Amino acid sequence: MLNMLNTLRRVVQEVNAARDLPSALDIIVQRVREEMGTEVCSVYLFNPDTGRYVLMATEGLNKAAVGVVSLASNEGLIGFVGAREEPVNLEDAAAHPRFRYFAETGEERYASFLGVPIIHHRRVMGVLVVQQKARRQFSEGDEAFLVTMSAQLAGVIAHAEATGAIRGLGWGGEVVQDTRFDGVPGAPGVAIGQAVVMLPPADLGSVPDRHIEDVEAEQQLFREAREAVRDDMLQLSDKLASQLRREELALFDVYLMMLDDAALGNEVNALIAGGQWAQAALRDVIAAHVARFEAMEDSYLRERATDIKDIGRRVLAFLQEAGREQRVYPEQCILVSEEITPAMLGEVPKEKLVGLVSVMGSGNSHVAILARAMGIPTVMGVVDLPYSRMDGLELIVDGNHGEVYSNPSQELRKHYLELVQEERELSQGLEELSELPCVTVDGHRMPLWVNTGLLADVARSLDRGAEGVGLYRTEVPFMVQDRFPSEKEQQITYREQLEAFHPLPVTMRSLDIGGDKALSYFPIKEDNPFLGWRGIRVTLDHPEIFLVQTRAMLKASQGLNNLRIMLPMISSVYEVEEALHLIHRAYSEVLDEGVDVPMPPVGVMIEVPAAVYQARELVQMVDFLSVGTNDLTQYLLAVDRNNPRVADLYHSLHPAVLHALVRIASACRDAGKPMSVCGEMAGDPAAAVLLMAMGCDVLSMNATNLPKVKWLLRQISLTDAKALLDEVLGLDNPYLVQSSLHMALKRMGLGKVLIQSR
Repeated sequence: MLNMLNTLRRVVQEVNAARDLPSALDIIVQRVREEMGTEVCSVYLFNPDTGRYVLMATEGLNKAAVGVVSLASNEGLIGFVGAREEPVNLEDAAAHPRFRYFAETGEERYASFLGVPIIHHRRVMGVLVVQQKARRQFSEGDEAFLVTMSAQLAGVIAHAEATGAIRGLGWGGEVVQDTRFDGVPGAPGVAIGQAVVMLPPADLGSVPDRHIEDVEAEQQLFREAREAVRDDMLQLSDKLASQLRREELALFDVYLMMLDDAALGNEVNALIAGGQWAQAALRDVIAAHVARFEAMEDSYLRERATDIKDIGRRVLAFLQEAGREQRVYPEQCILVSEEITPAMLGEVPKEKLVGLVSVMGSGNSHVAILARAMGIPTVMGVVDLPYSRMDGLELIVDGNHGEVYSNPSQELRKHYLELVQEERELSQGLEELSELPCVTVDGHRMPLWVNTGLLADVARSLDRGAEGVGLYRTEVPFMVQDRFPSEKEQQITYREQLEAFHPLPVTMRSLDIGGDKALSYFPIKEDNPFLGWRGIRVTLDHPEIFLVQTRAMLKASQGLNNLRIMLPMISSVYEVEEALHLIHRAYSEVLDEGVDVPMPPVGVMIEVPAAVYQARELVQMVDFLSVGTNDLTQYLLAVDRNNPRVADLYHSLHPAVLHALVRIASACRDAGKPMSVCGEMAGDPAAAVLLMAMGCDVLSMNATNLPKVKWLLRQISLTDAKALLDEVLGLDNPYLVQSSLHMALKRMGLGKVLIQSR
């Protein structure tokens, strides 16, 4: 077993290092034939454009047949393996009814046949075959080895195929266009521009060991390198200061803290004192920190490994006197990297930066938070992207759906240019639209609110005609600090938000950490954080945190009286009882201090299935219910929405989600209490039509999508919306729901603002 694993590892490494797909396939057939001791090994790849399997590499058959011999998808043993999607092991291949003989390959001498499919993300990419002259069945061990090899190589072949595709060439040399790479949405919007690949300034992994005699001189060299990077960070922070508010700029403090003696400095100096030169000392310290962070289960803390690596590379660059090359950035620059860091954003002139693409990371990354604040369309987690080969290529970044296109055709470019133009036209017509109420053609009033977390959101929200805040994410001020903010600090932050939107209502969600949101100074390490200690569960276990935050909210609302408080991740009546007890206690304490404020409305977020089934009980206890459709969809469908591998399964128009929403709306209507929706679903214009038809009282969304939703709802009647809802509630497939809904809206002439739901 160990020998097989070592062989696999060695072959995969060799294939990864291949310069192109043909070279990779040649390595595969050579190594597999050697390791299995067979006479023939071949790879057939499936060309979806022609529907045929093409012989792309062989060791043992006639090499002149490569690229010439091909079989239809239902033809021969190769087609049989592909159709079955499982191994085919034959003692006498020629006797099988699906056997097809090709004279040009010279394979008539080979009796034994073992073929396994090469499958990547459910797609059959090809077939890996070994053959032997002797008539015998390959052993179970042989079959297991080939299946394991095929599974390992599928991703490698897909990557090699993609590397050619981004340059506009398929593996057969044919011209291809509109190559799509899937990731997860980081920041909404669409960008078309030229890729600028930003590689790390230095490679820590390639630094060798070297003994030094002059410890003091080496430590001075390291000190100067740290100071140079510190100055760079401060300059980058200053460069971005005009675009970002205090909370976002505080992200740079994370970098500056890492450069302190107490963080990396002392550890590196200790290794230098032992005789190691500065570069290798830095390499070892950075590697140890990165390994610790990357091993953490929590996604937010894992992201910090990126920041540590970035700092290490930058310090190394100065130690190597490499500096940074002076680049000329294109007018429409799309920044592409394996791991985009906040510091990279400042290196591109702000007027030229139109999009971001990161191979690693999630919607929770620091860079995604900044991108949303800066309004830059962003796609994260594009794991299959051969980013190092993309410099200078034209790309389309679809931040709404988490998609990146390379080598776009004229048709696709035209489609996205129209989307960009429509977005621009909608924005230009915003002033007129922002002053108008959201009222349907038959007179139904639909209030549209916004979701915020950064002060940078305020102006954008008010410009777009927001009528309130349905979700203020209070965890953002907590995330950008290295300790819990004091009551006074929280009060100042909350006051800014409440004043900015006054007299409009602001719904502040109590601290919602855990799951995909964690605090570096309050780590939560769990095997399954999404089903663990998060949301109200954390704050009820730490009433001191909950009471301080509630008092800060109440004091911040003095004289404004536009505060609403919302409780996240509620799964039982008991949790609401406990939370209300603490809120009333904090309220009494604030009154005792002489602060004159009314008791604000309190609501519950419906985010887990348990809350859906207790909606009637919960709504009796509070003033309103608010549905967080992002988490509700995730929990109902058991799909991690930040995982690109299962992103296709996450769909907010899934029948289960729609029926759950109808159930909640019914509970609120019967109790005479308002229901709001504050997930991304509310910002999808087509979905907003259904939510309005269900009886939702408030829709709260990203400010970017508010004009689209308002435009569509002002063009439709509530009667038509209810008819659409009745139609789709009878469907059993989310994609059928979406297509039926879109077709109906297009027939009404309302198609220009539609977006694909996820």
